[in-house]
Amino acid sequence: MKRHRLFNSIVTRLLVLGLGIVVLTMGVLYATLTRFMREDMASVVASQQLALARYVASDVDQKIVERILLLEQLAVTLPAPLLRQPPGLQRWLQQRYEMQPLFKGGIFIADARGVARADSPVLPGRLGANYADRDYIQGALQGRITVGKAIIGRAVPEPIVPIAVPIRDARGVVVGALAGITPLSDPGFLDLLLQSRIGTASGGLLLISPRDGIFVASSQPDMVLKPTPPPGVNPLHDRAMAGYRGTGITVNAKGVEEISAMVSVPSADWFVVARLPTHVAFASVQSTQRFLLKAFALVLLAYVLCSALGLFLLFRPVFNAAAHARRMSRGRGPFAPLPVARRDEIGYLIMAFNRLLARFNDKQAELARMAHYDALTGLPNRALLYDRLQQVLAQARRRGSQVGLLYMDLDDFKRINDTQGHEAGDEALRQTAGRFSAIVRETDTLARVGGDEFVLLLADLEGDAEAAVLRVAQKYIEALETPLQIAGMDCHLGVSIGIALGEGEQTADALMQAADQAMYRAKAAGRNQHELVRVAEAGHPALLDR
Repeated sequence: MKRHRLFNSIVTRLLVLGLGIVVLTMGVLYATLTRFMREDMASVVASQQLALARYVASDVDQKIVERILLLEQLAVTLPAPLLRQPPGLQRWLQQRYEMQPLFKGGIFIADARGVARADSPVLPGRLGANYADRDYIQGALQGRITVGKAIIGRAVPEPIVPIAVPIRDARGVVVGALAGITPLSDPGFLDLLLQSRIGTASGGLLLISPRDGIFVASSQPDMVLKPTPPPGVNPLHDRAMAGYRGTGITVNAKGVEEISAMVSVPSADWFVVARLPTHVAFASVQSTQRFLLKAFALVLLAYVLCSALGLFLLFRPVFNAAAHARRMSRGRGPFAPLPVARRDEIGYLIMAFNRLLARFNDKQAELARMAHYDALTGLPNRALLYDRLQQVLAQARRRGSQVGLLYMDLDDFKRINDTQGHEAGDEALRQTAGRFSAIVRETDTLARVGGDEFVLLLADLEGDAEAAVLRVAQKYIEALETPLQIAGMDCHLGVSIGIALGEGEQTADALMQAADQAMYRAKAAGRNQHELVRVAEAGHPALLDR
């Protein structure tokens, strides 16, 4: 009888129902937080790995480029007739090598048949040897700058990276090859990669040549010059070998799950891989999971023992949080974090909501930025420029100062888009925006208002405003005189500039239209031209200078 009454008691039913709800809530909360933390941690670790890979890849690329430039300089200054005078050629090479010894494995010169005719420093077995079977010599004799396959050297019996450039005579005909040998162990060459070790033995950095299918270098010495895994073993590695660059989670050839980031080394057609085992990356998640499980067990025990008091204490924070959320939903308060009374299941739920609310606020701020700034270059867009232009015009009316507006359109930009693709065009716009931004004063505004159109707003001009804006226009033209470096190629751009001067009495539309029209006249006059107009109160421009 007592047992029957116990089972049918409303208190028991409430306790059982509450216990079921608490258990269910704990399970959902645990799964949600675990997934959120794992995804968030994976994103953070992937970003860190990508940043590390980019840093190391940039360092490796710089070292390769330095050596290529040195070889090119030597090849250009090498008198072609010396190829037929081995003693003189040897003396010439020895003098140059001692001045800039970047190649610890030496430099040698091969003739058109691939036979080494000069060597510095002189190493046994190199002079007179035929290197026509080496890919770097073959490439140089065909007129290409070639970073060869990493191999065990003949004269330098250790892993090396060979680089060769063509030697041309006065007519431009390839008559030989100049090769430089760099051991992988050379201090200052791959130090960042070789000395890095992340996590356990399966982490670290790799330098891979997809062309040759080998590991060029690794923070794990036993992998150097070993072949890469065959297709199908590591899907992310297969994608990287096919050209993918980015991050991902994969299982490596040893069966270890890891987070990897791949970044290209353009000068050698290699790529760097930074990898970290997930059991290391997610160690804090696993610790948090154990903490949550322990906390949940304690809460359940407290619920059973404290019953009515526990129910009251459990739901009171819910009522307070609900009242707070109700005020926010009805617009009676800002979207502020909900108060967390204690760190139990409800507290964890509210904390998760607060994190989501914080991300929502961040998204709102990001949307506000997107509405006023160009996503590609980070410069103000047309809407923000128009707003600032109106403010500057109002300020000019109060102070009696002048306002300058430079409307700039890039010359030859379409050619880059058509010949090299839109990605190259985007990179050209980013580099152009960087050069233009370096000239802008803090009081001025540089904006991107169209595909390849930029506008510079010069505020509070006094004195000889015409001379001032012309100097600025000339600086912008000079900023593009140095070719842009895009995908290892020189890209030449120019800029046509229309300049409008006003005194604050004009409308923003009138000033913009006058500068735009002046720009078209400057473009019609030829590349790298500028044209200046003064806009009267009525909005009619007067041509001043070209």
